[in-house]
Amino acid sequence: MLTNICWCAKCGSPQARTHCWTCKPEVHNFSPHFQKISSFYTINQLNNYHLDIEQHNIYSLLDTIWQRKMEEINLQETLGEDRLKEILKERDVKVYWGTATTGKPHVAYFVPMSKIADFLKAGCEVTILFADLHAYLDNMKAPWSLLEFRTQYYEHVIKSMLKSIGVPLEKLKFVKGTDYQLSKEYTLDVYRMSSMVTEHDAKKAGAEVVKQVDHPLLSGMLYPGLQALDEEYLKVDAQFGGVDQRKIFTFAEKHLPNLGYQKRIHFMNPMVPGLTGNKMSSSDEDSKIDLLDTSAQVKKKLKKAFCEPGNIKENGVLSFVKHVLLPLSKDGEFTINRAPDFGGDVTFKTFEEIEAAFAREELHPGDLKASVCKYMDVLMDPIRADFNTPEMKKLTLNAYPPPAKQKGPKVKGNPAAAVEEIIPSRLDLRVGKILEAKMHPNADSLYVETVDLGEESPRTVVSGLAGLVPLEDLQGRVGVFMCNLKPVKMRDVESKAMLMCASVADPRCVEPLLPPEGSAPGERVFFEGYENGSPDEELKPKKKVWEKLAVDLKTNGDLLAVWQDNVMKTKLGNITCKSLKNAPIK
Repeated sequence: MLTNICWCAKCGSPQARTHCWTCKPEVHNFSPHFQKISSFYTINQLNNYHLDIEQHNIYSLLDTIWQRKMEEINLQETLGEDRLKEILKERDVKVYWGTATTGKPHVAYFVPMSKIADFLKAGCEVTILFADLHAYLDNMKAPWSLLEFRTQYYEHVIKSMLKSIGVPLEKLKFVKGTDYQLSKEYTLDVYRMSSMVTEHDAKKAGAEVVKQVDHPLLSGMLYPGLQALDEEYLKVDAQFGGVDQRKIFTFAEKHLPNLGYQKRIHFMNPMVPGLTGNKMSSSDEDSKIDLLDTSAQVKKKLKKAFCEPGNIKENGVLSFVKHVLLPLSKDGEFTINRAPDFGGDVTFKTFEEIEAAFAREELHPGDLKASVCKYMDVLMDPIRADFNTPEMKKLTLNAYPPPAKQKGPKVKGNPAAAVEEIIPSRLDLRVGKILEAKMHPNADSLYVETVDLGEESPRTVVSGLAGLVPLEDLQGRVGVFMCNLKPVKMRDVESKAMLMCASVADPRCVEPLLPPEGSAPGERVFFEGYENGSPDEELKPKKKVWEKLAVDLKTNGDLLAVWQDNVMKTKLGNITCKSLKNAPIK
């Protein structure tokens, strides 16, 4: 590090360590910024910034270094750069980033997390505010009864995100809003602020952040004022947020001086479009990927994401690569994995290269989405692991309890009520053990099986496997059974379930699916990404739920049973097939 150069505390000129040649010889006070510069940078690093330290006044040197750092941080906009330069002459900059503890944080939160890492590298003191009171005031997005649980959830998930990208938590200060926002002094300032702010200004300031409704609550109009006051009570120089906060930032610059407080600096990062092309939002399920989504859920959401070939505008997938994945890539590169027949793997060093290849349609949306999913798993796996404990699962359930089921009769004539989601969790699939298998008394092509499905008594199942699967192979066999089809009589014998098999027509071949070794009768069978759904009590034939789902049910090239690439499993592992690849499952 630097050892031979320091700067005079009086004039800022670079000097030898003994005295200042510019000021009087008896002046021996040297700028404390020497310690900062010498601890952060080597001469080679400063040379990379094209800086000759022996020719730079300390203040111009700090200014130039900060400008270079700001370019690296890649903010969209900064308000108050003149105040920033003055602060840098005296000390490091104190910055805060706040988040209202409302809906579950999603992957776009990696944008501010990466910027926080950059601020720390630039020597800033960073405070993270969990704005619990703001969450309640914003149209009660967080009910009072859930506020404490959601604040705890946010603290755990934000810290887990920071750890996953290598940010040292000991360098950060974490504060909860209600720790100071309920104080006498803060409350009086809220009243003082409300006596100066018009309804028009308050609504305008919160237009991009506070939930907009036809008849807004008074609490939502207090929101911008509280966010402005946070800058004073957190004793920071700057606030950092998304560009959607700009109106609140300009509101703070206008009204804080009216209370006798200083204007603050405001840093803004770009907003990441959601998967539908609009802003990624906690309240819009289709637009976002939750931090705890499984790999299968991420794959499912990306599969539906808007990503038209050659279209580089309003493309949420490309934007996520630009603002999150590429900046957080350890080697600064982004690799697309492709089969040799489609051009093989290709590595991009800049986003401009990725964007140009996509615009020329040299990069297919499917390949882009598959690689995005891979990179996202790297970021999200540590967070998933942190929350895969009984304590964190309980906290998640307390913070975001499932919605209560609505009681009462369905409203007739409402088209929206008639729309039902066709998802595989509606299938009641279970492990079953065949206790006895025999020929059907009235049909040479049918078997009749007695099956233990973990219920009080076995079920009778009729299968059209005669001549395709030897009868002796079914005796004592463990398989997968569909248990909520409507019972149907097959040649006078009622079948109350269906044995699931992979099947090909030419040459005709059928193989029952294989549960993991050790599976017991009655164990639930589910698909990745659909673990939490409840099956229908009975699948109504007229609605054709099973027929619609069966179209995407098959074995893949690895002999795994899948629905739309989501693997069929039990708690012990994957459901497989003996030898039939890419075969329909019936």
